[in-house]
Formats: sequence, structure tokens, C-alpha cells
Amino acid sequence: MNIDPSRLRYLLAVARTGGVLAAADELHVTPSAVSQQITRLARETGHPLMTRTPGGSALTPEGLALAEAAQEIERTLAAVRSRLEHGDEELTGPLRIGGFQSFLSVVIAPSLPEWRQSLPGVRFHIMEAYPAALMKALRTGDLDAAVFELDTGEESAQLPKGMVEIPLLDDPWRLAIPAGTLFTDVSDLERAHLPWLGEQPPAASSRAASRLRATLGFEQSAVHEFHTTETGLALVAAGEGMAVFPDLALRWVTHESVEIVDVQGLGTRRIVLRGHPRSERAKRHLASISTLLRDAITARVLTEPVQ
Repeated sequence: MNIDPSRLRYLLAVARTGGVLAAADELHVTPSAVSQQITRLARETGHPLMTRTPGGSALTPEGLALAEAAQEIERTLAAVRSRLEHGDEELTGPLRIGGFQSFLSVVIAPSLPEWRQSLPGVRFHIMEAYPAALMKALRTGDLDAAVFELDTGEESAQLPKGMVEIPLLDDPWRLAIPAGTLFTDVSDLERAHLPWLGEQPPAASSRAASRLRATLGFEQSAVHEFHTTETGLALVAAGEGMAVFPDLALRWVTHESVEIVDVQGLGTRRIVLRGHPRSERAKRHLASISTLLRDAITARVLTEPVQ
């Protein structure tokens, strides 16, 4: 068996995002390019790696095994890169990390028991807040690092001098519609006369929904506004309209009266880590935090399927 390792990233993207369209958005390629690479990978392995389901695409047991191997390769390379750049200094003392709701609840909170066991010298403190409060806490030194979300194509605001930004993940946007709504492509949405629901600013999903409405030519503004994924899904389930959610936010929340669909070109939200290190030790710690978070993202996103 002769496997081209460059193809593994396509399979891993499908495993992480739950479908070919979302994987294509994450990798900034066409869906056909993703399908072609996985087809070639299947020929190289001699096993089917992906199958069609009513909800889209799913990996076969052989595909999942290969995706897990790709994850291990990625994790090993990240660890080696961190050691080469920053040495083997171990995290100790207080570690204060801020972020937004879906990342904290899906990635960080479930990882805390493992982190406490593997890093007994660290005292973790987690802070959930809006971006403005997180930026202030970074500037004042009340946080060591914080996680932020940005919409597709949205450039980071000019960061204060000394603040750094590290990319963590491209998280695909998904569209939630009331169960039973006819959907084969986006034209069905306009014919269904479904109003839009909007998450309140400064959430990146509010910018993503506005961008999608403009792209599709839907002129109506949002009829409701919500803060949490639970409230937004409850409104969709009640037939009040449709809404945009990031993939991570949907991983622990289900509703039988809601259907989640992929829309080509919907894009992704960029998840980034920011820090304001004021010493070489702080810079090394920030790099260690980013490695810690990347490992947690890989484990949670790959092993916890979209509901």
C-alpha cells in the first residue's frame, strides 16, 4: 500500500466538518477537489473511505481509522514544531484563558480534567466574556490568552502593539431550518418564505447571516434576535425562521424539530488565539497554550460527530 500523505488532510477535513461541502470551505478548494483526492486515496488503500448518507457524507470504518492516523500525524508534527521553537519548558502556575461560549463549552471545559491530570502544576482559570472585555483583560494582564471568532474573509482588527494572534481552526457555518422544510438548494429557502433569525452582535454569526442574505439576494432583515444557540434552535424548531450557527456550537445541542443543512459558499468562522506576552517566558507559555488548544480541538472535533 503506497499512500500519498498529502491527501490525508482532505480526509481529515471531512472527518472534522462532517461533509464534503464544509471540508471544501475549510480548505478553500472546490467540493470536487475534495472528492477527487479522497477517491484517489481510496484507490491507494484499496478500501472505500466515504459513503453517501441522507444527511450528506460519512466516513466508513476504514476512512475513520485513516483519519485518526492523520490526526496523530498532525498532532505529532505540532508537538515537534513547538519543541523546536520553544524547548520543553513545562507550564506551571496560574493559567487564565478567556473565550466565547461555544469554544469554552465544547473544547475547553471537557478538556479540563485531562489538563489537570497531565499538568498538575497549573491552576486553570476560565473566563467567558464578549470580545471587548477579553481584549481589555489581555491588555491589563488579567488573562494570559483568549480565543476569538471571526467571520469568513473578515480581517483581524489592528491589534495593540505587542499583542499576537495564532490561528486555531476554521469552523464551518451551518444553516438550521425547521424540520420538514423542502431543501434541495438555496432557491428552496426563498420559495419557502422562511424569515431570518439573527444572533445579536458582536457574534460572528450575525455577520455571517448578513453576508449570506446579501449573497442570496434575500432582502428581509432578521425577525428575532438571540444570544445563545439553545434559544436560536428553539425559535427554528417553532417554525419562526432559519438561522446560521457554527459547527462547534451544534455539537452538544440537538433538537428533533430542526434540520441542519450545508450550503455551498456559506463559509467558515476563523477561531484564533490572542495573547499579549510581555516576556520570553510568557511567549513560550503562549506557544504551549496554542499547542494545548490545538490538541483539544483535534480530539473533540474529530471524535465528537455533528448531531
